[in-house]
Order: sequence, then C-alpha cells, then structure tokens
Amino acid sequence: MNTRTLLRTGVVGSVVTAVCCFTPALVLVLGARGVSAWLGWLDRVLLPALAVFPGLAAWAVYRLRREARRGAPAPDR
Repeated sequence: MNTRTLLRTGVVGSVVTAVCCFTPALVLVLGARGVSAWLGWLDRVLLPALAVFPGLAAWAVYRLRREARRGAPAPDR
C-alpha cells in the first residue's frame, strides 16, 4: 500500500474517532436517527480505533522517514 495513503488514512481516522469519542457528536446523530440503543457498544469500538489509527499514522511516518534515509524515490500519488 502507498505510504502516503496510509498516512492520510491514519490521520483522518484519528480525527474522526477523536471527534466521536470526545464530543457527543455520535450520540446526537444516533439519537436523532432513533437508534440510540446502539450507544452501548460505542466504547468497545471507539477506544480501540483511537489506538489503531494513530498507530497507523505513526507507522506511515516511520516508513516515509526510512524511505527518505535510503534515498528511495517518493511513491507516486
């Protein structure tokens, strides 16, 4: 997979997960849709996602730095 795509996915996933985890955005959306019964499992999904996405971004940064040290050409977009 392209390193820049990994980085983009990690950053966007981190931001979306943080917004849903630290603000009541997801609670309001699900409550307005009438499916607030699904709120019981949010912690089981959001907290691991909040660990996975920053980890993915960190891995992509590590790969970019390693490629830069080796003098490898930057991957195409």
